[in-house]
Amino acid sequence: MSEPGSLAAIFDLDGTLVDSEPNYYEASRQTLAEHGVRDFGWADHEGYVGISTLETVISLRERYRLRASVEELLAAMDRRYLELARTRTRAYPEMRKFVELLAAEGVPMAVASGSSAQAIDAILTGTGLDAFLRTVVSADEVPHGKPAPDVFLEAARRLGADPAHCVVLEDAAPGAAAAHAAGMRCIAIPYVAAQAAAPEFATAGLLLRGGQTEFTAQSAYAWLRATSA
Repeated sequence: MSEPGSLAAIFDLDGTLVDSEPNYYEASRQTLAEHGVRDFGWADHEGYVGISTLETVISLRERYRLRASVEELLAAMDRRYLELARTRTRAYPEMRKFVELLAAEGVPMAVASGSSAQAIDAILTGTGLDAFLRTVVSADEVPHGKPAPDVFLEAARRLGADPAHCVVLEDAAPGAAAAHAAGMRCIAIPYVAAQAAAPEFATAGLLLRGGQTEFTAQSAYAWLRATSA
């Protein structure tokens, strides 16, 4: 690895560190069903992978012409999601190993996510990843969510890291675009395989088209060593 302090890692949470998208889908499905929308399927949900819960709610409200306010829908979505997240979220084993490898090297790390701070805390605590990932930025804390670079730039600021020395791990096209806009390298692990050809992923330094099935802690670590020397 390069000299200490010259590398920092910023992790997206949902679909990157943990397999939480099924919980987001179920929270969305239940919330919409409560408002009379009963045909929301997984294929519909895939279009919202990688954007913040707030932006998802705004889009769903417009798409389905819901009468409830954004605030009401967001509160309902967050409540349902948190109930699921506390007990049903699992960390990807190779991602956990990667975090542990970087921690052993003393690499500063942060989580930058479109989820609420409460949801991020629930997941990190429930999976035990909070032992390694103590710097957390929610999109709710910055002016614009992904694909804007705000959340990643704020994570770098809190880590005291130069954006040019940061590597972002992302599963979604908006996140890859945000990393590029922030001037950061990106390891892209597409959650939705069909989206691997999206132009946003072409900017990634390392693109694993097969998603988590292709990711290993050792190979990602070796890539970092080679590109950070």
